[in-house]
Formats: sequence, structure tokens, C-alpha cells
Amino acid sequence: MIKNNKPLSLLIVAAIYFLAFYACYFAFPLVNKSNTYLTILYLDIIATVIVFIFSVLFKNSSIYDPYWSVAPPVIATYLVFLNPEGNSVRQWILLILIFFWGIRLTLNWARGWKGLIHQDWRYTDISIKTGLMYWPVSFLGIHLMPTIFVFLGCLPLWYALTAANNIQFLDFLALTITLGAIIIEWMADQQLWIFRKKAISGQIMNTGLWSVMRHPNYFGEITFWGGMFLFGIAASGVVAAWTGIGFLGMVLLFNFISVPIMNKRNLARRPKYTEYMKITPALWPRWPKKGHKNKRTLP
Repeated sequence: MIKNNKPLSLLIVAAIYFLAFYACYFAFPLVNKSNTYLTILYLDIIATVIVFIFSVLFKNSSIYDPYWSVAPPVIATYLVFLNPEGNSVRQWILLILIFFWGIRLTLNWARGWKGLIHQDWRYTDISIKTGLMYWPVSFLGIHLMPTIFVFLGCLPLWYALTAANNIQFLDFLALTITLGAIIIEWMADQQLWIFRKKAISGQIMNTGLWSVMRHPNYFGEITFWGGMFLFGIAASGVVAAWTGIGFLGMVLLFNFISVPIMNKRNLARRPKYTEYMKITPALWPRWPKKGHKNKRTLP
């Protein structure tokens, strides 16, 4: 069956995304181009709708999962194309960072996805709870909402990629924070990948980065978007301050939606997770004090 064939499933997903972005290219002359923000938002929604249609056809909302990491590189490339007068050094730095982040995150999703037969457990839980209303809920909550959050997170790029002012200290600080965030995500995902291949049922991942925070991958993701915001401030100063709504949105998303969902699942599946929660913060790292109980003793 096609759904059991992972390489073919990945090829189908790639074709769906190619079709979605090609549709945006075709629709571009039809949208109002007087405002770059709105133009990209319209096209973003068109691409999301097309991906959603295929999610329904294949009965698998995980087809949307790569969109989070695929859309920002496309948006950034388009903005650089529109603004050749922008500082080329800053533009190249941002493009390299965003493509590095996007490719790594997409590949991490791809290696963990088993094919069209596999749907994220969170979506399956939602489908059980919502029944016949699942697909409207899927469109609004699983497809459209993340698209809006990513769009908001990309708002600082309008300033960072269009400004012609010289590189300054804040740019180097933003570079350090963003690159550090990508490395943290990379390490956290790799540590979790290795752990899952050897883990016994009910065992807790509490080594490496996971010993100082319960969700280092989420911490890295939040920090990445904080770096994007700082690039906007570095390029345009307080004028770009309003774009911080994107970074704030990411903080709220991970703190009040992603973390609670993961906590609930882990508490149900891992008996010792309550103890792990007591000694390990969710997102903001806290190294144990001298003499503190070693987290690695948890089974």
C-alpha cells in the first residue's frame, strides 16, 4: 500500500508542497500587492488551504507538519528578492540561518514520520474528541493557526531584510542567539532520537539537555524566533518593536498549548514523570545546585 511506503509518502508530501507553492505563484498576479504584509498573508493562507485539502483526501493532518519549517525560507527568499537595496550581509546571514533551521527541522520531522499511515498522536486525540467536527477543527487549529503564528513570527523579517543600514553589535548578538537556538534544537532532537531507539516503555528522557529542562526543543524554537525579532530591532530600531507580537505569540503557544499537552501525555504514560516535573523546569533551563538529587536516577 502507498501509505505503508515511507519514501513514496515523502515524495507525495513534497509534490503537495510543490503544488501549493506553485498555486501561490499562479495566484500572485490576482492578489492585492499594495501591501507586502497582506500579500504574503494571502498567499500563505492559499498554500495552507491546498495542504489542508490533501490532508482531508489522505485522512492525515500530519501532511501539514512540514509547513512550519518550509514556509519561512520561502518568505525570506521572497523578501530578499523584493528588496535588493537591503544590507546584503544581513540578508545573507538571515537566509543562511533560516534555511539551516528550516532544512534541519524538516529533516528531523521526516526521519520520525513513518509515512501516510502515520498521523501525529495529538491529531488522533483531537479527532476522537471532536468526531464529525474534526476536519473544521483541524483546519482552524492544526492548519490555519500555526500558519498565522509562523506569519507573525516572520514579521521582523520585513525590517531585517529591507533595511540598508550597516551591521552593528545587535546583529552579532542576534546571530549568536539564533545560531545557538538552532544548535540547541538540533542537540535536543538528536538526544531524543537516540533515547527513543533504546528506551524501555515508561522510561523518562532526563539526560543531556533534557536534564536541565523538560522541553529543550521547545526552548530552542522559542529562542530562534526571539533571534528573528532581535534582527528586526538591529535593522530598524524601535520602529520594528511592534513585530515582537510574533515572538510573544511563540512564547504563549509553547507555554500554554504545547507544554501542557506534552505534560498530560507523559503523566499518563510515565509513572515517574510527576517527580521529573518537580525537579526539572519546563522551558527555562535551571542547572541543579550542588548536592541536588541527580535527575539521571529516574527510570
